[in-house]
Amino acid sequence: MTFSLSTPIAEALKTLQRSDLFIADAFIAGNWVSSKKKFPVYEPSSGDVLGTVADVTREDFVTAITSADKGYRSYSTSTTAHERSALLRKWFDLIILHKEDIATILVLENGKTYAEAIGEVAYAASFVSWFSEEASRAYGDVIPSSMPNTTVLTLKQPVGVCGIITPWNFPAAMITRKIAPALAAGCSVVIKPPSETPYTAAALVKLAIEAGLPSDVIHLLPTKDREAATELCTSPIVKKISFTGSTKVGIHLSKLAMGTMKKISMELGGNAPFIVFDDADIDLAVQGAMVCKFRCSGQTCVCANRIFAHKSIARKFTAKLVAEVEKLKVGYGLDKSTTQGPLVNRAGVEKVKLHIEDALAKGAKLETGGAVPNNVNQAGFFIQPSVLSGVTKDMIVAKEETFGPLAPVFEFETEEEAITLANNTEFGLAGYFFSRDIGRCLRVASALECGLIGVNSGKISAAESPFGGVKQSGVGREGSRYGMAEYYVIKTVTIGNTNV
Repeated sequence: MTFSLSTPIAEALKTLQRSDLFIADAFIAGNWVSSKKKFPVYEPSSGDVLGTVADVTREDFVTAITSADKGYRSYSTSTTAHERSALLRKWFDLIILHKEDIATILVLENGKTYAEAIGEVAYAASFVSWFSEEASRAYGDVIPSSMPNTTVLTLKQPVGVCGIITPWNFPAAMITRKIAPALAAGCSVVIKPPSETPYTAAALVKLAIEAGLPSDVIHLLPTKDREAATELCTSPIVKKISFTGSTKVGIHLSKLAMGTMKKISMELGGNAPFIVFDDADIDLAVQGAMVCKFRCSGQTCVCANRIFAHKSIARKFTAKLVAEVEKLKVGYGLDKSTTQGPLVNRAGVEKVKLHIEDALAKGAKLETGGAVPNNVNQAGFFIQPSVLSGVTKDMIVAKEETFGPLAPVFEFETEEEAITLANNTEFGLAGYFFSRDIGRCLRVASALECGLIGVNSGKISAAESPFGGVKQSGVGREGSRYGMAEYYVIKTVTIGNTNV
């Protein structure tokens, strides 16, 4: 089927090979559960209602948490690490088998292009594969004791019930990056998916159950009721919270979680610098900027939010960047020719417009974009990919994360100035820079106050790589062997009088 902006949602859904993966229910205590109260999910390219989803209550969270506690206690003791590895591998196989259906659902609720959605599903599956292999590597230690006739051992054990709160910008990958290590470690999970994109999460949960994971180990509870969702942070049964979202919400949830001393992982806001030094390969830098700025229409926490170009090459870099941006085609995500989909909601569009208007009022120049394209549904959540030049540190774009397809270009003169400008933010998630000087690469990578650094590359995320920030961009790490550690507690066992 050929898709266009006029393709009805119903027709797009008919292309699913498995229509049963499009699920509007919650999954609680082993059952798919509807509710009298529902909330709408919108298709971003038209603004039309994609469907209505179960809006669960606080009581539902209590039920799910209680069931998850029972499930964890059985699952963690009755399965070996190798058995958990095999279950995750089956889940991986099912995700890959149904990747086209998951990608279609993802496009319909998130808006990103089909190519990006297929890429995300593969990325999501890579976490399941990676942690299936890490399941059997929960090594402890034997520690030489300072006391005679004594042996000290450490054991890694699952933390217990985990509350999982995920964002809408990567509705598949952010689920698997959190719950795959939890399940590999022997934990159970209660997932609160984003209200903008709950359908992708439901499809993944259905496939996990089909893979053989116990039905009381995974629970999915969509809701618009923030008070209901806070049960995850306040319940003493829940031992860990993993959240991806804004710093403001992350701080609030952290405070709630500390009431019962839960472990927390917080992947929060970003304001990523992207530095192009005078010795950089400019074409490579432009390519990197296109990847890390306009992916998901600029709606990622590791997007280049502030582009710093050396004064001597700024004009050349900006011209080349503009030329590439103007090649992008904005449109419906299921149209295979589209390279930029809509934003997820109207608020996202208005924020981009506000940042552009503020910059122009303070002396910046709009090099390209800045308007709603003519070739799209005007009721959709579209805005053209945009580039600003002449940007200064007193503009909103210097201080706030835009979370949209806007590339503001600042100028600098020295390496020290670039580092100072880059670090002049309370955030510290991702940072990028381009240089052919190996000494500079080592110096700047060390000096940037970020948890993730891309050197001569705009691609920094992979299942094997630790993902997380410093400063107000959060605590903890996801992905990699370090991500597995977030779901364990270390127990120390001291065996004395071994000579008796």
